[in-house]
Amino acid sequence: MQERLNYMKIAPELIGAVLNLKKAVDRSGLDHRLIHLVNLRASQINGCSYCVDMHTREARRDGESEQRVHLVSAWRESPLYTERERAALAWTERLTNISDGPVEDALYAEMLEHFSEEELVQLSVLVGLINVWNRIAIPFRSVHPVVSDQEIAAA
Repeated sequence: MQERLNYMKIAPELIGAVLNLKKAVDRSGLDHRLIHLVNLRASQINGCSYCVDMHTREARRDGESEQRVHLVSAWRESPLYTERERAALAWTERLTNISDGPVEDALYAEMLEHFSEEELVQLSVLVGLINVWNRIAIPFRSVHPVVSDQEIAAA
């Protein structure tokens, strides 16, 4: 696959604004492990290989287990995730697939059992942000780095 264009070079001011939003989300107080899981799950749903690769690497770098990273696409069937993480992943899936219809009252109520209103706003911005990145990377065919098995093992 060949990259269509380098959006960072073409529109540095706009992409800089998106990067600034990412920095704000990273500083919001949400747990970084949760941020990685959300980013990874939304990127899987959207089929963004660049972002799946990046968020898998970041999660592993920040101490996430190999098993949890591999099973995030099947989180409902795995006992590895906390109730709070499960709620965040359900929210991520619902917001990423928002064209399927409105967010149900039951899901919203469940979210408030695990997240404060402020955290729910932070989480929603995070989901929106990763969807923005996916919608930039996919059409311009951002290509993830290709690394050897030795490089992966050393990381």
